[in-house]
Amino acid sequence: MRRGRGKRFDDGPKLNIKKVIAVLIAILVVVMVIASVVTLIKRGNKDESQTGDVSYFALYTNDKWGVIDSNGDVVIPASYEDMIIVPNKDKGLFIVNYDINYETEEYKVKILNENKDQILTGYSNIEALDNFNSSDDVWYEENVLKFKKDGKYGLIDFDGNQILPAEYDDITTLKGIERSILITKDGKVGLVNNVSKDIIIEPKYSSIKALGKTYNDGYIVKDENGKCGIIGPDKRVILENNYDDVLNISGNDMYVVKTGDEISVIQKDGTVVMNSGFSEVKSIDGNNIIVKVDNSYGVKNTLDETIIEPKYEDLTFCFNDTYIAKENGKYGVINIVDGNKIDFKYERISYRKDAAFFECENANYTCDIYNREFEYKVTGIVSKVDTKLSYIKIRVNDETKYYTFKFEEKTNKDVLTDNTLFLVKKDGKYGYINKDGEQVVDCIYDDAMEQNEYGFCAVKKDGKWGCLKSDGAVLLTPSVELNDNLVIDFIGKWHLDSNLELEAYTD
Repeated sequence: MRRGRGKRFDDGPKLNIKKVIAVLIAILVVVMVIASVVTLIKRGNKDESQTGDVSYFALYTNDKWGVIDSNGDVVIPASYEDMIIVPNKDKGLFIVNYDINYETEEYKVKILNENKDQILTGYSNIEALDNFNSSDDVWYEENVLKFKKDGKYGLIDFDGNQILPAEYDDITTLKGIERSILITKDGKVGLVNNVSKDIIIEPKYSSIKALGKTYNDGYIVKDENGKCGIIGPDKRVILENNYDDVLNISGNDMYVVKTGDEISVIQKDGTVVMNSGFSEVKSIDGNNIIVKVDNSYGVKNTLDETIIEPKYEDLTFCFNDTYIAKENGKYGVINIVDGNKIDFKYERISYRKDAAFFECENANYTCDIYNREFEYKVTGIVSKVDTKLSYIKIRVNDETKYYTFKFEEKTNKDVLTDNTLFLVKKDGKYGYINKDGEQVVDCIYDDAMEQNEYGFCAVKKDGKWGCLKSDGAVLLTPSVELNDNLVIDFIGKWHLDSNLELEAYTD
């Protein structure tokens, strides 16, 4: 309830301003002292491995499901039959299915927050919208939820604000593409950007596909007559629905379309750039176009001139006039101007645009690393490219090495600036030092991992794994066999499940 303003009576006693100020200062000092004491008490009770920004993960233990936070504390006790969905690990919102009848596949749904309170009670049958990337890793749309009312579906955000009313026959994700929610109404499909909350495409098409790899590339739409066109993320019609098919290949305002059996590269105004002398278009890269001729790949320009003879088993654009090519079963790198830049001797080659280097795989699965200037730098296995901190982590023989994007070698202390502990190796055993180089954990472990973003260190001894806190103290004595785990990671006493698609922790 809002309190009314106090009324001042002019005929009453006057206030002594100096005394009032003195009293206010005294009160303020007392409040500050109390606040300081409370803060100290909280710090004293808080584990150093705990972080200010808390994340949340599904928990599986004793055949039941719950939720933990990134401090390793149980948020929702493991008491549910079905996996609890955490749509956004940085938000305290959890989707819980309960009272499940496995024969009829009927169940109830409730939404809990980090305080175990039930929220979003004004909606029923709430679901997370699942999606997956090119590696088939499952993820969820992080800011919207689907709900059902009277047999129809709508969208709400995590605060319960309605984005779309429940008037759609179905709502799903455009697989592999963010910010792209498909809406179906009366048998027709449209699309919503769930971040801007705009309906980008009204539900009037028979199908919608992604033109490229992100929502910024636009969408291929097919109308009720089976004709295809393109709509951009800004709702603008790029190509009218005049084509039998539009392939998900584009670049430099050019697109690949089919009319009957004829494949054409056209401009956005419909002007044909080329439509003969090839059987396939692989990519459009500036004014150069990779085409397939008689089962071999080459490059033509927009004047239909041959830039690279069609003689390669495969071609992939990297940057400027540089391509990864396959010849006689082996991969190398070529340049239109300078010819061969990396020899044709590799099982596979990929160009990492995020850090500008070539990863060239040898027969033994190690990789020779070349920079953008085609200079050999190191041989090993790339385990991480961190674009935020601008470093590359590479396993070289039995050692982990760190490099800047210019391939200047650095120590783990140089690049892992938020860590409190740093992995070291001595006489074949692992331990940890602090920022000052002081030995905090003796080198007694057979294997170990760098401290993770939540402050925990996974350590192995006598074939079993355990966990250390951020100060090096033992939280879990090595006691867990993780032979089936591709990734070793701990949050408190809980380790990452061997099924990485779940992104769940267990004991």
